Amino acid sequence: MPRIIEIEDTAPCELEECVEALESEGFRAYEEESLLHAAGWLRKLGNNRSFLGDMMLEELKQGVDVGHDASSYGPQVVMLSGLGREYYMRANFWPSADEHMFRASGASAFSYEMPHDHNFDFLTVGYFGPGYSSDYYEYDYEAVAGAIGEKAGLRFVERSTLDPGKLMHYRAHRDVHSQLPPESLSVSINIMHAGGAQGWLDQYRFDVEKDEIAGVISPGGSEVFLRVAVGLGGEEAQDLAHNFARTHPSDRMRLVALESQAGVLDLAERDDLWRRAENSGSRLIAMEAARRRRDLALA
Repeated sequence: MPRIIEIEDTAPCELEECVEALESEGFRAYEEESLLHAAGWLRKLGNNRSFLGDMMLEELKQGVDVGHDASSYGPQVVMLSGLGREYYMRANFWPSADEHMFRASGASAFSYEMPHDHNFDFLTVGYFGPGYSSDYYEYDYEAVAGAIGEKAGLRFVERSTLDPGKLMHYRAHRDVHSQLPPESLSVSINIMHAGGAQGWLDQYRFDVEKDEIAGVISPGGSEVFLRVAVGLGGEEAQDLAHNFARTHPSDRMRLVALESQAGVLDLAERDDLWRRAENSGSRLIAMEAARRRRDLALA
């Protein structure tokens, strides 16, 4: 489960001080000294019980256009910093099941009861309210190819709550959690690692009952562009998809290129495409190609 970081410090700081400290030293989650430096400043910011409310009030006073940047990540999130040197900060709001926004949007809008890992490290602290609970699991990212339906090797650890003041380090590609709504509205504050390679690393959704990978929840913009380009037609787009399927260094992007091509083929041509893909040399593509051929056989 995520690592609990114990830091005994009751001194508060302002948001600007925290951001300045992170800008000065960076946030390299894979280096213990850098990680603890950031955790120390997050502890101080969490001790400031008024900064977030004051910030939100000021945004409301200044009008909708000014407040756009603060909420640009989504209605559940207030951004606390811009993208810095491999990090950004945000505040997350977690509604309870009794609140209107939960009843109107449903659990999935807040990623509740959706077991998933992360393709980035981040620090989080319980800032307001009782905090959400999670069922925590661990798995070995290097042991899976990332195919839908593949056995994940999940190991259940425990159910615990992000209590007020609790500070945790979620480890990329290791910690899996299924969040549950808190008893009442809660807020967490996060420092997120944002390395350059993140866009090429998968983030998975899991079926914990079957112990399987149930989906990929980290598609990049390039994937969407390629699918649309091929779907709209054009020889150049087809050539690009063909080249990506053969030579792209990312297995996931090679799979997307194959999917893009398959989307404009008839059933027999799709089966031939996936039959050839089974011998691509990639475990991910071979497993996905076999699954697609099984689905075609049932069509």
